[in-house]
Amino acid sequence: MINVMIVDDSAVVRSVISEILQRQPDIRVIATAPDPIFALQKMQRQWPDVLILDVEMPRMDGITFLRQIMQQRPTATVICSSLTTQGAETTLQALQAGAVSIVTKPTAGLADYLRSQDDDLVSAVRAAAEANLARLRRPAGEVAPRLNADAILEAPQGAPRLARTTDRVVAIGTSTGGTQALEFLLPQLPPGTPGLVIVQHMPAQFTKSFADRLNGLSRIEVREAVSGDRVVTGRALIAPGGRHMLLKRNGAQYVVDIVDGPPVSRHRPSVDVLFRSVAKTAGANALGVIMTGMGDDGARGLREMLDAGAATVAQDEASCIVFGMPKEAIRHGGAGQVAALDDIPALIVGYGRAH
Repeated sequence: MINVMIVDDSAVVRSVISEILQRQPDIRVIATAPDPIFALQKMQRQWPDVLILDVEMPRMDGITFLRQIMQQRPTATVICSSLTTQGAETTLQALQAGAVSIVTKPTAGLADYLRSQDDDLVSAVRAAAEANLARLRRPAGEVAPRLNADAILEAPQGAPRLARTTDRVVAIGTSTGGTQALEFLLPQLPPGTPGLVIVQHMPAQFTKSFADRLNGLSRIEVREAVSGDRVVTGRALIAPGGRHMLLKRNGAQYVVDIVDGPPVSRHRPSVDVLFRSVAKTAGANALGVIMTGMGDDGARGLREMLDAGAATVAQDEASCIVFGMPKEAIRHGGAGQVAALDDIPALIVGYGRAH
């Protein structure tokens, strides 16, 4: 049983989230609170397994509260935040402080919106309950049909492996815990690193702020991708939330294409879509890396990359916050190598130097 506490100054949000979670046989809402001060009093009596936390609240903001909790007793936390520019930046600060993931909420129509997103909310709580809290402390409606990457582009059909060229691409896919993993990884990469294309499961309007934050921390250029962006040495392109990103060839250059389409493996952007496009476009001229995250998005795409001649790496269990996506990639036979997060920056740098 996953014991959950909801901390939000909106009575409507507390009520609706409680209603959604209480329908699940493995989740129990043990308390709600309108602000962190009340929450802390209740937590002294019974500490939750998962905390659902708003950001802007009276008496104490959610980020300050989260930092205190992570110092006192690290607790798996899901941020429930409004989709505004300011809120996006604030939520990224919360992720840096140790939150596991984000559940978005609009500024109007809260009840109907949250009920329509009940599957995402329940999945976020379950993922948080499985989180490796030791890694978190490291500095640095109806369910939609489950579609695979065929919904966006067809699979490779017995095509020969592409010949090696001087151009290289590094494709990275990650989800729960990925914000922390990328903040550890990207700042260690030198300007001579091959061009990177990255899918981080994150809602629309959050990815630009996240990319801007990483750009300020890194020696390479990091930005949210737009269609036609070139994949070049010393640049990382992050797929925008709510849209898929594909790698394409434009003459002698690699570029990205940002497209609409249904969720694939329950996600948009989808790692499977990116990895398949890299397998078809770059083949042996690519390195695929799958990192921490819940579910199996990217597992089949990584195998397609390996079959196309690419080098592939899966993050190991010990260094993952949630060992879901890498585990499934390994199970599908797509991981040519399994490595700790600490070792992945050197693997990427070494890949660039070896080719």
